[in-house]
Amino acid sequence: MTQTLEIRPIGYVVGGRSEVSDDRWSGTAVIRLNPEFPAEVVQGLAEFSHLLVVWHFHRASPADVALHARSPRNDPRWPATGTFVHRNHRRPNQLAQSFPRLLEVNGLDLHVTDLDAVDGSPVYDLAPYFREMGPRGPVRQPAWPGEMLTDYWAGPPS
Repeated sequence: MTQTLEIRPIGYVVGGRSEVSDDRWSGTAVIRLNPEFPAEVVQGLAEFSHLLVVWHFHRASPADVALHARSPRNDPRWPATGTFVHRNHRRPNQLAQSFPRLLEVNGLDLHVTDLDAVDGSPVYDLAPYFREMGPRGPVRQPAWPGEMLTDYWAGPPS
């Protein structure tokens, strides 16, 4: 059974990076929630250090979706892996999750750092990050993500 879900953005990323890139995502941005929301929707949020943010790769085309195994970043040093092993825009719904650090809540503007979405990205959901709901037990992964993401959170090139 095929079921669709229609959702609307709850806000947008303002500022931060304007260009899409594989690495060097440090910096600050604002998640600006829709002005029709009452201010109390963020009551208590400032007590948390991190958020879980669901956003859309809005600059990607549905033609970018890749339903096959391929090497991450098309780099032959890393093994071909399936669509759901990658964390990029080539996924069927072109949605992403990020865990930015919350710096400040100013009305419906959430000032964050380490958000890997670009200016204008629609935000579809957010919540505070609860440590108790994070991974349980040891986290296992192959070596290639660590190799590939060495500079992911590095600052701009000098």
